[in-house]
Amino acid sequence: MSDVHAALETGAPGFVLVDSRGEAAWAQGHVPGALHLPTAEIAERAAHLVDPAVPVITYYWGPGCDGATRAALAFTRLGYRVREMIGGIEYWPQEGFPVQGPNGIVRRAADPLTAAVGSAHCAC
Repeated sequence: MSDVHAALETGAPGFVLVDSRGEAAWAQGHVPGALHLPTAEIAERAAHLVDPAVPVITYYWGPGCDGATRAALAFTRLGYRVREMIGGIEYWPQEGFPVQGPNGIVRRAADPLTAAVGSAHCAC
């Protein structure tokens, strides 16, 4: 996850980050810079929104559901190169990364049980 954050911070990450949750979940909070494309709409809309030559990273709620996997499969079936952001939006704020929500961008302190506090990278 820290690699996704670091790449997004450059402004030219070399991939498209896709939040494949529904509208209510997106509005509640999402990764700034992510593209909202619900899984059910990928087959119909992906070609209009995402360059097939650019890799895609999918995310969903968290590791307790398979939403990112289902979205990755939908993109794969269309010929995209895909990875999943394991941890999803559940772990994103726990690592101290910003979340775009109805009140703007919010950032909270990293949880020391899920992230290296004081470091942008996990050294993995």
